[in-house]
Amino acid sequence: MKKFFAEFKEFAIKGNMLDLAIGVVIGTSFNAVVTSIVKDIFTPIIGIIIGGRDFSGLAITVGESSITYGVFIQAMINFLITAFCLFLVVKTMNRFKRKKEEEPAPEPEEPKKSDEVLLLEEIRDLLSKK
Repeated sequence: MKKFFAEFKEFAIKGNMLDLAIGVVIGTSFNAVVTSIVKDIFTPIIGIIIGGRDFSGLAITVGESSITYGVFIQAMINFLITAFCLFLVVKTMNRFKRKKEEEPAPEPEEPKKSDEVLLLEEIRDLLSKK
């Protein structure tokens, strides 16, 4: 049992776990923004185009049950917009990554020789002439 908890502690403390938690929080916030964009901007525009309908109100009632297919349509629109936004983010990140990889690394400069090395080379050259 100790091994299990030690393994869990190692997993939970790793930086990957923190990155994942931050990603979930940011994703949740991003979902709220996308939901608002869809609900408050795109749905009314699409509703105007198709005759002023609100998707979330679309339903078929059979007896006491209702099939709210409009909510499903709304969820699909949310998904498509979210997927498109994430695609744009990933595409931009990949472009920056490729651009960074394509940039040639600057050639390292030859190290500047110290005064002692220059003096020793001068002495060596003088001795080789004799």
